[in-house]
Amino acid sequence: MPNPQSTPTTSTPHATRQTPLLSAPIPRLLLTFALPSIVAMLVSSLYNIVDQFFIGQRIGELGNAATNIAFPLTTSCVALALLFGIGGASAFNIASGHGEHNPVEKEQAVYYMGNAVVLLFTCGLLLTLMTQLFLQPMLVFFGSPDDVLEYAKPYARIVSLGFPFLILTTGGGHLIRADGRPKLTMLCNLSGAVINTALDALFVFGLHWGMAGAALATVIGQVFSGCLALWLLAHCQTVTLRAAHLRLRKTCARRIVSLGAAPCINQLAMMILQIAMNQSLKYYGLRSPYGEAIPLACVGIITKVNQVFMSFIIGISQGLQPIVSFNYGARQYRRVKEGYLEACAGGFIIALAAFLLFQLAPRPIISLFGKGSEAYYRFAANYFRIFLFFTFLNFSQKITSNFFTAIGKPRGGILLSLTQQILFLLPLLLILPTLWGIDGILYAGPIADGASALLAFTMAARELSREEYRQRK
Repeated sequence: MPNPQSTPTTSTPHATRQTPLLSAPIPRLLLTFALPSIVAMLVSSLYNIVDQFFIGQRIGELGNAATNIAFPLTTSCVALALLFGIGGASAFNIASGHGEHNPVEKEQAVYYMGNAVVLLFTCGLLLTLMTQLFLQPMLVFFGSPDDVLEYAKPYARIVSLGFPFLILTTGGGHLIRADGRPKLTMLCNLSGAVINTALDALFVFGLHWGMAGAALATVIGQVFSGCLALWLLAHCQTVTLRAAHLRLRKTCARRIVSLGAAPCINQLAMMILQIAMNQSLKYYGLRSPYGEAIPLACVGIITKVNQVFMSFIIGISQGLQPIVSFNYGARQYRRVKEGYLEACAGGFIIALAAFLLFQLAPRPIISLFGKGSEAYYRFAANYFRIFLFFTFLNFSQKITSNFFTAIGKPRGGILLSLTQQILFLLPLLLILPTLWGIDGILYAGPIADGASALLAFTMAARELSREEYRQRK
């Protein structure tokens, strides 16, 4: 699974291949670069949502709540994958670029690739071991009520067996992309998702294996994707990976971690928010007409539905990056501004469509994932309509954050990447429910979304008002 919030790492293209970035129409460029990223993000979202669909149809509310409780473990996998995947890919690309003039750097690049692979798989094994040993305390800490725990335990115990392969697929995808093969990265994710979907139908509906069947389908898909990623990494097109390159070096590991720290921290922040949300839903749900399980089940489903929408936004933001970066470096500031505005326009159209869908059809959406009580449907509709009210503005933070990173101003990007969830939403989740109970959780969402959008637009307007953006070069 991949994290709707990571940035792809690519090697610098040759000058002859860069010319369209300076001359081709911005809308066509944006479509060309964004489409592969959107497809890859949608495939990652499919992994998250398929289990939810089959479990909801067969098991119901408690099963959906169980997948939500276990979701922080998946976020931990993504954090480790980004730490060593993006870190290793960045170190590999930088050293490879230097290697055009220094053969020693060229050889060093292969060590970054090999060390990243070892770190990815090793940390996956360690996370599996920790989950197996401390599963119940972890699930309770994540906010599991007693009646959900009996569903969450078998699901998480089996799913954890696939963690090394999930981390290898997600992190290895960045390494494969850094080797100049982005389509094969997409193939790794797509193959596992297709296998997971087919086996979910067989195990959950055909063989009636319940939570264990859904978990087993996920693991088999992850093992296949991980093995495919490993085979592709063993057959790189730009370098030859040998056994010697797999021996860990402190200098290589330190460099990889330093370059991958920012996206990893962002994922860990998301995990903290997930745990805080689950604990709040459990505590205030028990003191509401909904009970403990209904809010956990609904939010788990809606979060993953929202990730489908965010896949388009993140894909657009990732497609914008090479266009903006190259034109900013070439001092074509008007093209930089045009690229940002075109990305925002496309993001707004998609966000508006999602907003209308969430406002007008919350019950049909939630019904796709199984039947529930009238209270279940009522809470889901309220969450869609209140918590996600500012969906039509939620393109701004992702696109603007990536924009600042692309023009070489990472502090602005980091600030914006943390605002919506950590600086705004987390404090509101702690404060508002003390005043309004579970309704406080619902209203925390639009307040945080509105504040982060306002900050994003303000920072973008300030940047684009600079003198150079009014010049042709």
